[in-house]
Amino acid sequence: MTIAIALQELRKNFGEVAAVAGVNLEIADGEFFAMLGPSGSGKTTVLRLIAGFEIPTSGSIKIAGEDVSKTPPFNRDVNTVFQDYALFPHMTVQKNVEYGLRVKGVAKAEREVRALRALERVKLVGYENRKPSQLSGGQRQRVALARAIVNEPKVLLLDEPLGALDLKLRHEMQKELKELQVQLGITFIFVTHDQEEALTMADRIAVFNQGQIVQVGSPKEIYEQPANEFVAGFVGISNLLHPESSREILGKAGTFSIRPEKIKLGHDLERKATGKVSQVQFLGSFTRIDVELAMGDTLTLLQENDGSSLASPVVESLINISWDSKYEFQVG
Repeated sequence: MTIAIALQELRKNFGEVAAVAGVNLEIADGEFFAMLGPSGSGKTTVLRLIAGFEIPTSGSIKIAGEDVSKTPPFNRDVNTVFQDYALFPHMTVQKNVEYGLRVKGVAKAEREVRALRALERVKLVGYENRKPSQLSGGQRQRVALARAIVNEPKVLLLDEPLGALDLKLRHEMQKELKELQVQLGITFIFVTHDQEEALTMADRIAVFNQGQIVQVGSPKEIYEQPANEFVAGFVGISNLLHPESSREILGKAGTFSIRPEKIKLGHDLERKATGKVSQVQFLGSFTRIDVELAMGDTLTLLQENDGSSLASPVVESLINISWDSKYEFQVG
């Protein structure tokens, strides 16, 4: 496996604040890698360190084996796509895409060919002569992508690039971004606080908290086998059985995570519990049911609205629920 990015004991302090507190990470060549975490967790600072917009307090950043920790941004084989697009409003779409090539001294004829090829890849053929103000949000994002890939960088950095789009367009762009990454075969490093976005798009995910990486794994590993209570609570909806409930229901000590879709109505499965319904929410394809246990924990289950499910219970009613032990993971 060829390593595109290697971070070793990477640290960045802003005064007394440790924004990045000793990050070690390797990202493979051609990987779609997501950095996921809440605001202030350090993920965006790590992206800016890789881009060269920030200089590390200590530690190293290697791109394709070369230490670039003190190399200026324009000499790193990376490009960045920002949430606000950062397009030049007075330039046409084509001139925006050509800009980086012009700065590098690429001849006019070659600039035009490469810019048009990049616009074709992001499905914007025919928009070359428009100004950014004449485009929709999704189209401006595509221009920003074309401008970033026209230089054929080793690594493409994406800083919450879909955050300004509406839900439907965001879902469309998620699919197109993934397709583009496969087509180009270059490394994408994608920063987001949106768990669904990371789970949908990434080959692997690094979950950040308080300046550190708390878990790295595939979307399936991160979701189904959270390393600790923070990951369980941040990535998707998770139920936590704390020690008192664990001893009563599981017969063992510790804190355990169980995903809502693994819990079923009735006592047909291995683990069994009874509780009072505290909330019922209709969510379209699913109904969310919150069940308060006698030991104090509340478990959420998702009942599919497929016409074959039992009628949803009512608030304050007592119900039986169950799940299989293979779906519970110790997180504390």
